[in-house]
Amino acid sequence: MKALSDAGDALWTIALAWTAVQVASPAVAGLIVAAGTVPRAVILLFGGVIADRADARRIMLAFNVLRVGVLVAVAVWVLTTPPSVAILLLAAIAFGVCDAFYEPSAGTIARQLVRAADLPAYGAAAQTASRLGTMGGAAIGGFVVAHAGLAASASVNALTFTVVVAFIAIWLRSRFRLARAEKEPALRGIARGFTHLSVNPTTRTLVIALSGLNLAVGPAIGLGLALRAHDEGWGAQAVGLFEALLGVGAALGAVSVAKWRPRHEARAGFWALVVQGAGIVALGFGPAWTVAAAAFVIGATAGYASVLLSATFSATVDTAYLGRMGALTRLGDDCLMPLAMAGFGALASATTVGVPFALFGGAMMALMILPLRNRTFRTLSLNPRH
Repeated sequence: MKALSDAGDALWTIALAWTAVQVASPAVAGLIVAAGTVPRAVILLFGGVIADRADARRIMLAFNVLRVGVLVAVAVWVLTTPPSVAILLLAAIAFGVCDAFYEPSAGTIARQLVRAADLPAYGAAAQTASRLGTMGGAAIGGFVVAHAGLAASASVNALTFTVVVAFIAIWLRSRFRLARAEKEPALRGIARGFTHLSVNPTTRTLVIALSGLNLAVGPAIGLGLALRAHDEGWGAQAVGLFEALLGVGAALGAVSVAKWRPRHEARAGFWALVVQGAGIVALGFGPAWTVAAAAFVIGATAGYASVLLSATFSATVDTAYLGRMGALTRLGDDCLMPLAMAGFGALASATTVGVPFALFGGAMMALMILPLRNRTFRTLSLNPRH
């Protein structure tokens, strides 16, 4: 179901972006695509509070039903009226609100389904399915919106989420009960989450490290590859090839954990991110084949580290705070990624294109010093036999 849900998300993202470009200027289209991140960033911590108090399954069910309602409303509206900036903005904002409540609860579900020792294997399967679903959804989304328009895209996506709703309602059942946070005003619950972070150094280190991961690789992949291909005259097809290698590497990296699981999950995950930092640096220099190799390495280390560190996070964070801590890691992306993208572009304009790759990759390697110096992470094993 994770693959189907992520395929639906990818399909909708492609449909929204394509339609926005058709009906608005590039600047307004960018505003539409980014509109969902604003309410998500504002509401995410409240979603974390609810995730720590309520039944995660019910929260996931409720907000997937709302997603279906939004998609059906968009499809009906577009069938009677041509797509407009207003309807696209409203749809993007509504999806952002649903994400803000859904994601923190969904982030706690793994801990309720499997034992802590089994989290890496579960994560490997889930993330491999997620990446394959995202790639498939993006490909299908492009075809559907190009040939049948936004109404068809919204209808197909509504169908995928209806299947997810049915799965959650009928088959999804938690096996392990988590400690629940006490009921209190939402703002006090958020403040208590920050207090918990300040007095638990292991959790704090994990949250800081996980919050900053995409800030290095996101701009390098999302903007840097296009800049390099443009400067070198490789063409758009080269960017597509690099992205494909990244996706294949990520899927292989994730599934490898199920076959070759390290004894110390956190240590292996953080060392993989050191290698990823070196890969980011390598993207900025050399011919196309070295960039392709670096993209594959970045994907493989991202998939590998993501499985191991997500498992470590779920297994070690106090379950009464798991939703809030997960919301904080997601908040780093929503709030800081636009700044990271702008900074990468500004550095490339002011210097040479290789400079931001070197600085961002070097920053990632330097950031990993913090957890790798922590004895808890160096020795931690989720497998009780070790």
